Amino acid sequence: MKVGVGLPTSTPGHDRELLLRWARRAEELGFSSLGVVDRVVYDCWEPISALTLAAEVTEQARLATMILIGPLRTTAELASQAAELQELSAGRLVLGLGIGARHDDYQAKGVDPSRRGRALSEQLAELRMDPASPPLLVGGGGPAFLRAARFADGYVHGGGPPRAFAGAAARARAAWREAERPGSPQLWGQGYFALGDAQRGADYLRDYYAFTGGFAERIAAANLTSPRAVKDFVRGYEEEGCDELVLFPTVSHPAQLERLAEAVAA
Repeated sequence: MKVGVGLPTSTPGHDRELLLRWARRAEELGFSSLGVVDRVVYDCWEPISALTLAAEVTEQARLATMILIGPLRTTAELASQAAELQELSAGRLVLGLGIGARHDDYQAKGVDPSRRGRALSEQLAELRMDPASPPLLVGGGGPAFLRAARFADGYVHGGGPPRAFAGAAARARAAWREAERPGSPQLWGQGYFALGDAQRGADYLRDYYAFTGGFAERIAAANLTSPRAVKDFVRGYEEEGCDELVLFPTVSHPAQLERLAEAVAA
């Protein structure tokens, strides 16, 4: 299993200098990929723009959207942005798409959320037809497994303990078989960490997931705040067949990268 790291594009205190420094150092430390999230009604970098900056200071790390809310963009816009980044990065983009979970993002963009599932399926089908399209992942639950099997190269799980990933992975593999796809789907997972500033990390997660109500507290409690927790989390995902695990920072400080690298290596 490969281990990547998220870019600090939505955590408090993020800026251009930090993003560039973070991306450069993450690759030096051996992280396999750099991931980004997508929010509109939040202080968050636009995903493709953030990855374009990261591409300028890296050469090997894959650049992954985990996930980008596809229906908030037209297919033509999305295809154009992806093609440009794919060329600038020498083919390192991994395009993870989903419908998102927040209606306020759709309202802010003036997009009707009632047909977002259908819109995403149509986008994926069109993107899949282009032989130059980057590898495609689909995130989410329910219909997402079928979309991944029909139109994409794999599935990206939204987070949680290894047992939650195991359940989602089983559904992704089952949908793959039902669609009579050869081989196996690529399976990506993700988690959150804060090594050295647990309270600040928890506060960020409560704020970021405030739209979920009381569930935000459960997400904050799952933040990985010790090297042992990171080690166990990584091992658990590897044992459940994850191909790439991306750990997202909840604190905007470069020292987090060094601590994470040490924890993963241990």
